[in-house]
Amino acid sequence: MSRGPGRSLGSDVERHRLSARLSRAVRDLPEQPPTPTVVVDLDAFDTNAADLVRRAGSKPIRVATKSLRVPALVRRALERDGFEGVLAYALREALWLHREGVTDDVVMGYPTVDRAALRELTADPAACAAITLMVDDPAHLDVVDEVRASGAVVRVALDVDAGLHLGRAHVGPKRSPLHEVSQVVALARQVADRPGFALVGVMTYEGQVAGVPDDVPGARSRSLAVRRMKGASVRQLRRRRERVAAALVDAGAPEALRLWNAGGSGSLESSAADPVVTEVTAGSGLLVPALFDHYRSFEARPAAFFGLRVVRRPAPGCVTVAGGGLIASGATGTDRSPLPWAPPGLRLTSLEGAGEVQTPLVGPTADGLRIGDLVWFRHAKSGELAEHVREVHLVSGETVVDVVPTYRGTGNAW
Repeated sequence: MSRGPGRSLGSDVERHRLSARLSRAVRDLPEQPPTPTVVVDLDAFDTNAADLVRRAGSKPIRVATKSLRVPALVRRALERDGFEGVLAYALREALWLHREGVTDDVVMGYPTVDRAALRELTADPAACAAITLMVDDPAHLDVVDEVRASGAVVRVALDVDAGLHLGRAHVGPKRSPLHEVSQVVALARQVADRPGFALVGVMTYEGQVAGVPDDVPGARSRSLAVRRMKGASVRQLRRRRERVAAALVDAGAPEALRLWNAGGSGSLESSAADPVVTEVTAGSGLLVPALFDHYRSFEARPAAFFGLRVVRRPAPGCVTVAGGGLIASGATGTDRSPLPWAPPGLRLTSLEGAGEVQTPLVGPTADGLRIGDLVWFRHAKSGELAEHVREVHLVSGETVVDVVPTYRGTGNAW
């Protein structure tokens, strides 16, 4: 995937204006914030939220907290019509969100074996009523029983594989071992036979559809292949969901069909169109990190940025900013590096890349930057940026309207 200066969503004029607007907003603060200075453009955030609701049709959207990690932004999304409940990534996080009153509807996006958190959950009937655990193996039930602190009923949902099966090949995230209908039914029966558990839902996350760009400039052939893969995956998964749903009803577990979670920001339309699916999930589509730039399914409106200050001018056409090595998780590659965004016309060097302490940038814009100026970057993935700072500046127009804590700013790290 290209990460050069030509990889632009807005015009150079728009990105120059963005740079000036964000820099003015933080410059007017009583004290100059430390860098990286993270800002979220609320106008873009709200526009993205409205677009997600439109794309989801009549299906409610569950907020993926992993893609935000800022309680105020989670609340802001939940206040909008069309968003209901959250998809959490850690049980301690889910308990905190419930305890703080952020939401009383939490579905875990992943299984947990956090024994201390499970003990806390089972000791609190109200938390048990609000939080749904995700399981794909009887061992997940065993851990709960080993630490169970009361007889409160624990809600569970089944995480069913949603990859594309091509013979022996599997395309998609390596998540659940529940590939066959018979495996899903077998685990559903085990849940039903275990006292203290209630099967309340199913998840089928098609990451190979939701999380892969399919309209990348300069990669026409690959983008076409990705779109064909996505189409085949959607058609196959719709048939598989139908078979799983019918088998669960035949097995005496129709309650599992009341909550059927699917999709992500890149697949809302196809996920919501499946009649078995009752809700969809989105998070990255609210902030639109760099990895979500090139999708046919939606218009990318970046809403999250981090600013780094110029500290050196080592040569013509080159400046150095303080920090910058905020590398995204996943398979190592240039697409996991932060993207210099505003002003335009800057790029990382191939020799040094993004450094922990300093990052050189080259390009025609460098000679117009002074020591102390801010360069605004975009992180490759949504949510992970919040792990590097304690606070986020919420900007509307040219004004910082609030400064709010990240999860780390509340004293938590999950």
